[in-house]
Amino acid sequence: MKKILLVFGTRPEAIKMCPLVNELKSRHGIETLVCVTGQHREMLRQVLDAFGVEPDYDLEVMTPGQTLFDLTGRVLEGMKKVLEEVRPDVVLVHGDTTTTFASALAAFYLGISVGHVEAGLRTYNVRSPYPEEFNRQAVGSIADYNFAPTALARDNLLREGKPPQSIYVTGNTAIDALGTTVINDFEHPELAWAQGSRLVILTAHRRENWGQPLHNIFRAVRRVVEEFPDVKVLYPIHLNPLVRQAAQEELSGCDRVRIIPPLDVIAFHNFLARSYMILTDSGGIQEEAPSLGKPVLVLRDVTERPEGVKAGTLRVIGTREDVIYREFKTLLTDETLYNNMSRAQNPYGDGLASHRIADILTKGRTTV
Repeated sequence: MKKILLVFGTRPEAIKMCPLVNELKSRHGIETLVCVTGQHREMLRQVLDAFGVEPDYDLEVMTPGQTLFDLTGRVLEGMKKVLEEVRPDVVLVHGDTTTTFASALAAFYLGISVGHVEAGLRTYNVRSPYPEEFNRQAVGSIADYNFAPTALARDNLLREGKPPQSIYVTGNTAIDALGTTVINDFEHPELAWAQGSRLVILTAHRRENWGQPLHNIFRAVRRVVEEFPDVKVLYPIHLNPLVRQAAQEELSGCDRVRIIPPLDVIAFHNFLARSYMILTDSGGIQEEAPSLGKPVLVLRDVTERPEGVKAGTLRVIGTREDVIYREFKTLLTDETLYNNMSRAQNPYGDGLASHRIADILTKGRTTV
């Protein structure tokens, strides 16, 4: 019987891996095990509960004030013990986090096959996003299975010399998750607060945006909201204290911007579905929004998801205050632009990525 171990540690990873966990558990002839590192703690538990996934192993690596040095070392050492006990045939990791990198490296050191879900995303700038771009390139160099979400991601891997027989275009499991989480009759007090307004969802937390870029983002958002009385902003804030301090300094006292605790995945996806538009420096939202028909302004200088830009649903606007202010205001006032972005075709799949990955792992090659 083939034994597969899925490893993840952050909320975004969990959202995209839990549908795959449940798909694999439905298959006969394989043993599916789950290890979480706890790179995110409270936020991770919310997602696990939403999808009914209970980990078999929990490394509990999270400590106050941890650095990348601390986190990488603890994940690597913890995974060594788990892998030596489980001895899986394949370790599946997702995307580009420190958990992804350190877990794949541990599997490589022990001669265990690595499967990379959401493989092939690239900016080719190892400083942006940081450290994610390095992480995904490093995992790509050792992965035996590269599950690319799009043809463009596949082409990146081929240009890098990855064996064609190791690459599978599957779609993105983020779209699979939406099929479970978005519901028609969802209600929430914060949505009631925003009723009758154009609701904008804001997420901003990336490491490369800490400091002045975050202040620029928040100042621009405040300027626009103060000019448009029909706009309200909900900001589910990250737990990082640097992010919270910047938000408090720039957004306090603005009664049409609400800073709220992190949302569980069901609430968050339903907030996105009921929004007018989205401002984000996240990666996953860039994939989810096209399925929901929501325009996205990407608060980064570069994206590893150019498919959304090409399709027309994303605009990469950087972190300069004047540019964010201008682009945010334009999308609120230019109806043609808004309609074009909201009707753009979703380039990230049809919600069957987990099914395809499970087929490949259990039956062999089914797609290229």
